[in-house]
Amino acid sequence: MAKGKKGNRVLRGIGLFLAVLLAIEAFVLVSGMVENSLLVSRNPSSTAFTRRYSWESGQPVRFDWRELRQISDSLKRAVLVSEDDAFFEHEGVDFKELEASWEINQKKHKVARGGSTISMQLVKNLYFSPAKNFLRKANEILLTLDLERRLSKDRILEIYLNVIEWGPGIYGAENASRYYFHKDAASLTAKESAYLAAILPNPAYLTTKNTKRALRRQSILLRRMSGRTLPPEVK
Repeated sequence: MAKGKKGNRVLRGIGLFLAVLLAIEAFVLVSGMVENSLLVSRNPSSTAFTRRYSWESGQPVRFDWRELRQISDSLKRAVLVSEDDAFFEHEGVDFKELEASWEINQKKHKVARGGSTISMQLVKNLYFSPAKNFLRKANEILLTLDLERRLSKDRILEIYLNVIEWGPGIYGAENASRYYFHKDAASLTAKESAYLAAILPNPAYLTTKNTKRALRRQSILLRRMSGRTLPPEVK
């Protein structure tokens, strides 16, 4: 009898934990949708990633915001080629890319390839921590689809370029350009843009512990950028 009561308590505990987890994720989803609607006309002053950095380091993060037209076309091309070459073709989630990445990662038994689009990366930076779980990924996909429904592609790209991390405490294209090349983002050359795009996957690691890999990626991106054109709305 005692064992039965203990088992029931365990089941109730698990049920309560799952209910709390679902409630938290539902709150995140609803809050994210509200925030998505505000992004149509309002620039974010912080993201989940910048707040986490500020909390851990004690250092404030401020975006030096630039409109899309104030950012070098070379950087736009480099980032698109590096992070999401089909950005203007999909609706936020590239399911074919996700499936391909899943198959490769399963074969290699590690995360060797990501499948996140620029829109998915933006949603993750805006609302989530680096932690991963099934519910969090589901919310990320739902909020990405909602973001794409509300915002134009050029607006999504503009926000992404202004909030993404380019190193510890370095957020946004303008801050990255000034930190690495001592110039504004509008003046970046193709080579400089390719370097910034090359380090995006892991800037802290690629700029300190694996600079050779960063330079190899820069060279590859430079070649791929030469054949990449931009739609009129992002120029």
